[in-house]
Amino acid sequence: MTELAGLRAIVTGGASGIGLATAELLGERGAKVAVLDLAPGELPAPLVGFTADVSDDAGARAAVEAAAAALGGLDILVNNAGVGAAGTVEDNPDEQWRQVLDVNVLGVVRTTRAALPHLRRSAHPAIVNTCSIAATAGLPARALYSASKGAVHALTLAMAADHIGEGIRVTCVSPGTVDTPWVTRPLERSPDAAAELAALNARQPHGRLVNAQEVAAAIAYLASPLAGSTTGIALPVDGGMAGLRLRPTAG
Repeated sequence: MTELAGLRAIVTGGASGIGLATAELLGERGAKVAVLDLAPGELPAPLVGFTADVSDDAGARAAVEAAAAALGGLDILVNNAGVGAAGTVEDNPDEQWRQVLDVNVLGVVRTTRAALPHLRRSAHPAIVNTCSIAATAGLPARALYSASKGAVHALTLAMAADHIGEGIRVTCVSPGTVDTPWVTRPLERSPDAAAELAALNARQPHGRLVNAQEVAAAIAYLASPLAGSTTGIALPVDGGMAGLRLRPTAG
C-alpha cells in the first residue's frame, strides 16, 4: 500500500509504543517521516528523529521547523505525545494536573500551531490526534488522564471546524487499553500482575488488549488522502468498548 507516497509526516512521541508503530507504518506506506520525541534514540531507517519537548513552546516550534525543513514540507501531523496519570480527583496534586494538561492538551496546541503554516501549503493536509476511550467512557481512577483526553477530543472537533475551510482535516483516534510498555510496566509492579492483566483484557469486549499496530493502522487511514471526506471524528480502536453492551455469559 503506497497511498502516502510523496507525503511528509511528523509524529510526536514517536520513539516508542503507538507513536513508533505509527511512524513505521506511515513510512511503509510511502511517507517521509520525522519523529519528535524527548529521546528519539536510534530509529529504524528511513525515520529521522528530532529532540522535542511539547511542553516547551519554543522547543516544540523549533523542532517542527527543523523537521519540516528536513522533509521538504509537511502534509501530516500526528499529535501522539502524551503522559499518563492514575487516581481520583483527590489523588493528584495541582502540580501534576498542570503537568499532564500541559503535555496532553497544550502539547497538541503547540505543535499544531507550529505546523499550520506548512500544512496550508499541502495538497493533502491532515492532523490526527491520539485521544483515548477514557475521554468518554468514565474509567475508574483516571480522573486527570480522562480530563486531559476529554479536552483533546473537544479540541479535535473545534480544530476541525476552524480549519475545514482551508482543506485541513482534523481527526482523532480513541484507543482502548493498548499493549505497550506504558501499560505493562505498571502491571509488573502490581501485587497480582496476572489478575490485573485479566481484568484489563476482560474490560474490552473482544477480550484482549489492543495492539499498537491496530492503532497505527487507524491513524494511517485517517491521515491518508483516501479519508478525504473524513474530518471532525473520533475513531474508537477499543475492541468494541465504546459501543457494545454484551450480556454476561453464564458461569
